Amino acid sequence: SMVWAAMPGMLFRKSRDSSFHPLDLSWVFGYNSSLAVHSLMDGEDRVLLYVSSHTVVIHDTLQNRQFHLQGHTNVISCLCVSEDKRWVATADRGPDAMIIVWDSYSGVPVRTIFESQSEDGICAIAISQDAKYLVTISAATVQKVCVWRWTLLTEEPMCSTELKPEFGYQDYVIFNPQNPHEFVSNSKTQVIFYLWVMSHSLHSHTAWLLSPQTFKCLVGQFSQSVFHFNNTQALTGTSAGKLVVWDMDDPRTLPEELPAKPHGVTAAKVVSMQKESLTVLQVLESCIATGDVKGQVKFYDGQLRLLSIYSHDKVGPIQSISFSTILRDPPSALPGSSQPFLTSWSDSSNSVSLMLNRNFILSTSDATMFHVATDSTNFERIMTEAKKAVNAIACHPQEPLVAVGSHCGLLKVWEYKRTQYLVSRIFTDAGIQCLSYDPEGHFLAAGFTDGSVYILDAISLQSICEEFQFSQGPVTHISFSHDSKYIATADENYSVTVYKRVLQNGSTCWEHLAGLESHYKPIRSILFGVHSDSNEPRLLSLGEDRQLVEYDLNSSIKDHLVVTHRDRLEQVAVPLCLTWYPQLSTESFFLTANNCYKMKLYNTTTKMCRKTLLGPTYGSPLEKIQILPRTSSADPQQHYLVYITKDKVGLQMLPVDGNPHKSSAFICHPDGAADFAISHDGRYVFTAGGKERTFMKWKVNLHALDAAAFLGGEDLIPFYSLLDGGREGKFFRELEDYFYYVQLCSQGIKTLETRQVSTHIPLEEIPSVMRAIGFYPSEEEIEEMINEVKFSKYADTEEEVTNINLEDFIKLYINHRPALGLSMKTIQRAFQVLGYDNKKGDKVIDRGDFLSLLQCRGEQMTEDELAECLTTLLGRRPRKEGSELDTYPPTGAAALTEEEIPAEITAEIFVADILGLPIAE
Repeated sequence: SMVWAAMPGMLFRKSRDSSFHPLDLSWVFGYNSSLAVHSLMDGEDRVLLYVSSHTVVIHDTLQNRQFHLQGHTNVISCLCVSEDKRWVATADRGPDAMIIVWDSYSGVPVRTIFESQSEDGICAIAISQDAKYLVTISAATVQKVCVWRWTLLTEEPMCSTELKPEFGYQDYVIFNPQNPHEFVSNSKTQVIFYLWVMSHSLHSHTAWLLSPQTFKCLVGQFSQSVFHFNNTQALTGTSAGKLVVWDMDDPRTLPEELPAKPHGVTAAKVVSMQKESLTVLQVLESCIATGDVKGQVKFYDGQLRLLSIYSHDKVGPIQSISFSTILRDPPSALPGSSQPFLTSWSDSSNSVSLMLNRNFILSTSDATMFHVATDSTNFERIMTEAKKAVNAIACHPQEPLVAVGSHCGLLKVWEYKRTQYLVSRIFTDAGIQCLSYDPEGHFLAAGFTDGSVYILDAISLQSICEEFQFSQGPVTHISFSHDSKYIATADENYSVTVYKRVLQNGSTCWEHLAGLESHYKPIRSILFGVHSDSNEPRLLSLGEDRQLVEYDLNSSIKDHLVVTHRDRLEQVAVPLCLTWYPQLSTESFFLTANNCYKMKLYNTTTKMCRKTLLGPTYGSPLEKIQILPRTSSADPQQHYLVYITKDKVGLQMLPVDGNPHKSSAFICHPDGAADFAISHDGRYVFTAGGKERTFMKWKVNLHALDAAAFLGGEDLIPFYSLLDGGREGKFFRELEDYFYYVQLCSQGIKTLETRQVSTHIPLEEIPSVMRAIGFYPSEEEIEEMINEVKFSKYADTEEEVTNINLEDFIKLYINHRPALGLSMKTIQRAFQVLGYDNKKGDKVIDRGDFLSLLQCRGEQMTEDELAECLTTLLGRRPRKEGSELDTYPPTGAAALTEEEIPAEITAEIFVADILGLPIAE
C-alpha cells in the first residue's frame, strides 16, 4: 500500500523522530565517486541519488535533508535508475551478495534477489526502458550474464549465459531503449551485443563479439556503449576520443527461437570526435551527449555533428551525466525547429548556439558534483568530497563541530546539528591520518602520513606554530593530556613521541620533548589519564606486542622519555584497544579488548587482571573503544561504551558482564571502519570509512538498548542461552552433575558422616570442573580465574572469597572459555609455525621436538607430568602407589611416545590420536 500510494516528493514527509534501534543512521557524508549520480528531481526540490558505501542516499540538496535506503551488507558495486526515475536497482559484491529494487517515491525495497547467480556479486546492472527487466553481469572470473523479470517472485533469472574469459572483463551494460530484448555490454577491449528470447521456458541467448582488431586504426580502450535513437546503429566511446559506429541489421524482429547464425553487426566507421578520452556516452531523445576527462560535455545530432559544448575549468574527469525530468520553459525556438530536446537561439554576438531545455547533474571522478543550468551555462558546485581514504575524525569537546581529514589532504569542519559545512583547508604535502581536539577546544592537532604533526587553530584551521617532523613513519594516533600540557603521538614505526606546551612571545605553543621506540609491534592505543594523588598527566601506550607501557612525563627531559612500567597483559591473545573504565566501584580499572572477543578489566595501579568478560561477537573483534559521555536525559548511574569492529559500530551497556543482550552493532563501513568519534553531549557517534571515502553520523538511542537488555531477561537467563542446549539441555545437566560430584569428593567419597549439602565448591576445584566440561585453560588462565573470584569483594570488604556457587561458575565459564570454540584451524596454524614439511608435503612436528617443546617452551611441563598426561590420553592408567589395578610399569615420556606416537606428528594425528577429539568435517 505504501508503494501503491507513493508520489514523487513524499519521501521526506516521513516522520523519522522515533527509532527502534540503539544507533540510527542520521547523515552520510561523502559518496562513491566511481558510480553514477542521478538527478531524481530538479526545480524547487533538487533531489539527487547516489551511493555511499553500502547505502543509497536520496539527498535534497536545497532543503538539506537525506533519506537512506539500507539493505546491503557489502559495498554497493553498481546501480541503475529507470527512465521515469522511480525504480532504482542496486547490487553489491562480496559474501551474501544481493540485488535490491527500490521504489524511490516511498523508499521501500520492492524486490530483493538474494541468489544473484554469483558468489562474487555483480559488477554491472541495467534496467530496461519499460522498467520490467534487469540485466546483470557477475564479477566472477568467469562472468555470467543474467536477465531478470524483477516483478516476478522468483530467484531464478529468465535466461543466462557465461562469458568466455577472452571476452575481457565486461563492466558496463545497457538495454536498447526501443527493444528490451536487446542489450550491449563492453570491456576495455571487447563489445558484445545480445539478443534474448524466452520460449517454452527455454532460456536462449546469443552474442556478437567485436574488438579493436575489427578495425585498422588505433581506437583506444572502450568506455561505454549505447544504442542510437535511429535503432539501426550502436555507438561505443573510447579513450582515444573516438566513437565507434556499429551498423545493425534492421529490422531485428524476435523469432520464436533465436537463429542459429547471429544477426549481422558490423563496424561501420570510427569517428574521431576529439583528442581527450571519452568517459561518458548517452543517447537522449534526439541527440547524443558525451563527457570526457577534461570535464567537457558535448552534444551531437544523429549524424554526430556538434551542437553544443559545456565546460568549466573547475570540472574534473566526468564520471556521469544525469538529466532532470522537468523541462524548463525554452526560449523561443527558431522557425522550422523540430527538435523537442534541443532549442536554438541567437546571442548578443549574433552567433547561433544550441542549448538544452533540461538541467543536468555532473559527477566527476575526483568526487565533485555540479548542477548545470543549461539556460545560463552556470556550473554550480553542489559538493566536494574526499578523493582518497577518510581515516581521521574528531569531535569538538564543547561545540557541535566535527573535523574530518582524508589522505588527499582535505581537512573539513562541519556543524553537525544542522549539517552545515563551515571551513576547510587542503594540505598538499601529505595525507591526514589522525586528529584530536584539546580538552578546551581551542586547538586541533593533526598527524600526517609523512610523519609530520600540525597544531592548528580550531576555528580557522591555521597553524599556530611550525609543523613538527619527528616521526619516521605515518602518525597513527594523536592525543592531548587533560590539561593540554602534553601532546602524544604514535606512529607506524612503533614509536611514541611527546610534545610539551611552552610560551613563545606570550602565545601558547608546543615543542618536541622526546620520543621512544617503546614497542616492537604496531601500537594500538595511546591513552592519557590523571594521577589520582597529584592531578598530573599520566601516559600509557598499548601495542600488539602485548606490552602496556607507562611513561613518567615529569622525569622525562629533552630527548629522553622515561618509562616507569612495562607490563605484559596477555598470554596468547593480542590486545587491540584500551580506555579508562568508569568509576563504578571503589576500585579503579582500565578496560581492554583483545582479538579473541574478550574484554578485560585491569587494576590501574597494580595492572593485575581483575576480570575477564565475553565481549560483543559480531564477526570481528573490537578495534577501538570509548566511553559514551553522559547525556542530560540519561540515567546518571548508567554508563555505556561505544566501539567499532572491522565493519560495524556498536553500543555496550556497562558494567560489562558477558550478557549478549547488553550490546548491539550495525554495519557502518563494509570495507573497513577506520576510526570513530563521539559528540561532546553523547548524542551522536561519527564513523570514518577509510578507503570508502565516507563518514557517517549515527544518532544514539539509549532507551532502545535498555529495552533490548530488559527483554533479554535478568540474572542467569541471558547466560543459559549461551550454553549448548540452554537451561534444559544435556550440557547443563552434565555441568550440574560435575559440580555436585566435586562437592562429594571434597567431603570424601567413602565418608559415613552426615553430608553437608551446599551450593558452593572450593575455588581450587574450578580447574577440574572446567576441564571436565571441555574447557582446557592454561595455568595463567587458571590463576586469573581463581584471583577473579577470590578478590571479587576485597575492595569493599577486605575479605577473600574461598568458594563459588553454580550461578557464578556458569558466568565464569562463559566469560573465560574461547568465544568461538577451539577450531582445527588454530591447531593447524600452530603446526605451520612449529613444524616442517615432510616428504609428503604435510606440516609435521618431529616426535623429539614435540616432547622438547612441551617441556622447554611456554608453560613448561616436567617429564613426570608429561608422562602422566600421555598415559591418560593414550588410554593407559597411570600408576598409583599401592594400586593393584596398575598393570604397566612406570615409563618415561620418551619411552611411552616411542611405542604409541609416530615419529612425525601432523595436526590431525595430534587432535584425533593423541587428544582423542573429533575432527569437524
